[in-house]
Amino acid sequence: MPASTEASMTMGAVSAVPAPDSRMAPGGPGYRRMSFALFLAGVATFALLYSTQALLPLISGDFGVAASDASWTVAAATGGLALFVLPMSAVSERYGRRTVMTASLAVAVTVGLLVPLAPSLPALVALRALQGAALAGLPASATAYLAEEVRPKALVTAIGLFVAGNSVGGMSGRVITGWVAQEWGWRVALGVIGAIAVACAVAFRLLLPAPKHFVAGSLKPRVMVRTVRDHLSNPLMCRLYAIGALFMTVFGGVYTVIGYRLTEAPFGLPQGIVGSIFLVYLVGTVSASTAGRLVGRLGRRGALYAAGATTASGLVLSLADSLGLVLMGLVLITGGFFAGHAVASSAVSKTATEGRAQASALYQSAYYIGSSAGSTVGAIAFHAGGWAGTVGVGLLAVLGVVTITVLGTRAARAQQRLAVA
Repeated sequence: MPASTEASMTMGAVSAVPAPDSRMAPGGPGYRRMSFALFLAGVATFALLYSTQALLPLISGDFGVAASDASWTVAAATGGLALFVLPMSAVSERYGRRTVMTASLAVAVTVGLLVPLAPSLPALVALRALQGAALAGLPASATAYLAEEVRPKALVTAIGLFVAGNSVGGMSGRVITGWVAQEWGWRVALGVIGAIAVACAVAFRLLLPAPKHFVAGSLKPRVMVRTVRDHLSNPLMCRLYAIGALFMTVFGGVYTVIGYRLTEAPFGLPQGIVGSIFLVYLVGTVSASTAGRLVGRLGRRGALYAAGATTASGLVLSLADSLGLVLMGLVLITGGFFAGHAVASSAVSKTATEGRAQASALYQSAYYIGSSAGSTVGAIAFHAGGWAGTVGVGLLAVLGVVTITVLGTRAARAQQRLAVA
């Protein structure tokens, strides 16, 4: 064989060898820094976003308003995030995930330091809406960053850790505000949360590795509209968006109202103890971070069935007038919610092959619309029918999750039969 032919065959064999995957994986360089940075971002996001939730009875008393009025301090923040998450995802496609996440946290923590100074309920609601809009650049950009920088097999676990940071932020924000507010009032409590969020934001920026696989996209409106239309025309994506919204409807309603229930008869708990109830968020930290293993055992739809059943069981158990049973119910609700959220959000990132930021943004938008709806409707239901009314809203939402998952199972089986035929 001529030497030139032999050389060309050798070169062809070498070029056929796939290049090593340079994306991050557990145990690899940068993975721990990335995980901890996004964990802290999740802590700051949820601590700020739900900072008033445990303080609603005190805010109601200070401003002389009903629970349904005070609940707007939560709904305004989540609603602002839901409205701006899609535009901010488009900005992240052009200017980069890390840049947008850093700017979002910077603005949100600045507003967080102003929130305690609100002179009236309308001013407080307005500042909270601005804070939610500022935070909109973080959730969708974070999941898109992970989808680009982490190997596919590690994606569910990586997103689970980010969601776990959300649960820790939600828990710490409520527990800290509960005890601080009991001694010094709700304004000081919100100031403390703002200071903690500043520290998390600084550490996040210092730790997060620079992206290596980001490719800048276009900010042209027609490009974003076409991408959004493509995602919304995908039945699987629409089902995942609806599941995220319904799970969050349950969670938003329960945790907006639970403070009122526990401070009233037959429990009559002080504000500090009510804030400590949110330690059950630690269950969410565990369930979110282990969602990948749950999917490995049961499959995505099986994991969603398990999460829905766990959440529904917790809702029913929470109807009891025993504090121990109520706490057990909250544990089940929290564990089921965070597991379902981690499974659905990671499925969105895996399903989207193009426009990942927009795909994640649509999920986050639906998710926080569910939070706003749950906070408002749950408070209205509590005002009309007590805790049983809030539980009824939650059970309807869980029924929606199960129904959508059943439809997805049937659609998958129909596709399999067509493939076999």
